[in-house]
Amino acid sequence: MSRRPATINALRQGGKPALARALSAIETERGSMMLAGFLDAAARAARATVLGLTGPPGVGKSTLTNALIQACRARGERVGVIAVDPSSQITGGALLGDRTRLATDPEDDGVFVRSMAARDRLGGLSDDAIAAVVLMRAVMDRVIVESVGIGQSEADVAQVADTLALCIQPGSGDSLQFMKAGVMELPDIVAVTKADMGALATRARADVAGALTLTRPVGASDLPEVVLVSAASGEGIAEFVDHCDRLGAETVRCGARDRRRAEQQRHWVRDAITRRFGSVGLSLCAVDEMMAECPGPFSAIGALDQKMRERLGLVAPID
Repeated sequence: MSRRPATINALRQGGKPALARALSAIETERGSMMLAGFLDAAARAARATVLGLTGPPGVGKSTLTNALIQACRARGERVGVIAVDPSSQITGGALLGDRTRLATDPEDDGVFVRSMAARDRLGGLSDDAIAAVVLMRAVMDRVIVESVGIGQSEADVAQVADTLALCIQPGSGDSLQFMKAGVMELPDIVAVTKADMGALATRARADVAGALTLTRPVGASDLPEVVLVSAASGEGIAEFVDHCDRLGAETVRCGARDRRRAEQQRHWVRDAITRRFGSVGLSLCAVDEMMAECPGPFSAIGALDQKMRERLGLVAPID
């Protein structure tokens, strides 16, 4: 059986095969403290920026992802993609069909695409998907996470993204409809897809801009940019990438990215414990203290899980 790389340097030097083995280990070594330590090391060694794409089904997220891959590869960037597909509430299976819209060259070592199931997470990011983002972030130059985008639960991707892009298509509704969707407070940038539809796309941009002014503090000067993009014609793709890069550079300069990532890691720990033991279980866990003691969030999850299982009598205490 192929083993995952032992170190982050080995992961980086091993190319796509090494990354594939590391991603497989997320499932085959689930619950292992050795895997947790490896993921913590990857979290500390992050070098890629993470772009999250969210929005309702059919808006064109996969098609936009394909265009972004091509644009970033043209700049010489190595790109990783996590495409999350919804899981059936009946069978538990997932089609994992997003990759069929991604016209990537399997021989291109600069692109790695992994489709993952949402499992029981309506918002789209399972624990496995979070771990996959962390691994890709340590290897690639840019990571794109495409969320499920089901109903009004589209916010999970914000817990891994450095920049969150909301995708809207022409004819989606007026400003009130966008506000009702409950996601206008989240994005750092908004992409109106299918810009080649002309006047409809221009109207959608105006409606989104109006909704943003109503959901942000009065007088806010940092309203997200609303960009018209068309994967079919290429319109706006380069501008979209440039704007994401400017946003990223500014968050690094002012320290906002480090603060955001630290809060994301805290969320991962709290969310993992809550889903395993409920809100009462979370209240019994000293999350911040454990995170201060552990080398990273994944080790903290493992340690808190062990303590709770000991407390519940599910496992024998570790001496």
